[in-house]
Amino acid sequence: MTDATAPARPTKPAGPFSAWEFGLALRYLRARRREGGIALIAIISYVAIALAVMALIVVMSIMAGFRNELLDRMLSFNGHMYVQGQVLVSPDRDAALERIAAVPGVVSVTPLTESQSIVRAAGVTTGAMVRGIRPGDLGSMAYVNNSLSDEARRSFGQGPYGGDNILIGKALADGMGLGVGDPITLYSPTGADSAFGNLGGLEKTYRVGGTFSSGTADFDRAFIFMPLEQAQLFFAKEGVWDVIELKVAEPDRVGDLLVPVREAAGRSAIVSDWRDRLAAFWGALKVERVAMSIILGLVVAIAALNIISGIVMLVKNKTRDIAILRTVGASQMSMLRIFFISGAAIGVAGTVTGLVLGLLFCLNIGAIQHFLEALFQVQLFDADVYMLESIPAEVDPMDVLWVTLWSVFMSCVASLLPSWRAAKMDPVEALRYE
Repeated sequence: MTDATAPARPTKPAGPFSAWEFGLALRYLRARRREGGIALIAIISYVAIALAVMALIVVMSIMAGFRNELLDRMLSFNGHMYVQGQVLVSPDRDAALERIAAVPGVVSVTPLTESQSIVRAAGVTTGAMVRGIRPGDLGSMAYVNNSLSDEARRSFGQGPYGGDNILIGKALADGMGLGVGDPITLYSPTGADSAFGNLGGLEKTYRVGGTFSSGTADFDRAFIFMPLEQAQLFFAKEGVWDVIELKVAEPDRVGDLLVPVREAAGRSAIVSDWRDRLAAFWGALKVERVAMSIILGLVVAIAALNIISGIVMLVKNKTRDIAILRTVGASQMSMLRIFFISGAAIGVAGTVTGLVLGLLFCLNIGAIQHFLEALFQVQLFDADVYMLESIPAEVDPMDVLWVTLWSVFMSCVASLLPSWRAAKMDPVEALRYE
């Protein structure tokens, strides 16, 4: 038998963020009819946070998609790494080319020669950059190679010194009114050497063997491809390479290959990568990305601040409850945690909803675009201007993580201020006016 007079075992107090604190906090959010204003503000705060998080994820994903698509096209046309210097005129040049091609991670190695030229056809005169390239290296430029017809690939480089067939950008061809098979005259400012010295400017008429589309209109208007041997002869650069262009498997990690490629090319080689040539462009994209992240992050912060008004009203309506709880033994920190949980719950729920909606929107952006175009009978995205069939969107896990943490953090900060006011409330003063 147990002794009825034995003292009762003391009850262990509940720890921080215990079940009763969560239960009471969530119960307060389910307001009764006379407290409907609190529920309305909580709903508005929830919707605002969800829409802000969704907008931030969608905008950053679309920006990342455009940035990666544009960069991919630019790198497909221009290459990832470049080798210049004395190695280009060294007797060991061909051996160096083979050593560079054997470096792990290097996909293709292309010797090039480039010179500016005046172009004239159909009564139109303009300037262009003529790039001499080996016919077999066209495949290293995916967008250019895929846009060419089979006949254009076969005819490029045929005949003596590579033949007279050249490839011009589609935008340049449209601007000059040229089609496949039409003549086009190029003027070289350097000319060719002869027994009487340099003959000065050399003019020659070629045949348009095909038109290409690089995916970037600026390149299509400015570049002409000519067989390497023909370009060397035309610009008085016989046997000369201006640069060796490399494509690598992972352009984002091109820095890891600088030392191996430099060692393979020799001490006289100067090795650079696309980050050097596109430094201004890449820097502008990064600045734009940071600026948009800050601006949209402020939108999320403003949406989270709506929680303050809801929790302030909740604290005011629950003054009597706070006083009673404090009288029966609830601590100040318990009061703080209860109202903090109420505000944070709104923020977390809104963040999760916005996260799901944003991801669903990005994953189905093509279908959404086509639905809106069919519904309003308008073309929302001009493929002729952007050279894309649909809006690109690429979800970056780090962006999603940053948005989620920022939204939850701002919700917690907004919840903390009115919760601190509830914790500091004096129960005697609170009950005096009840």
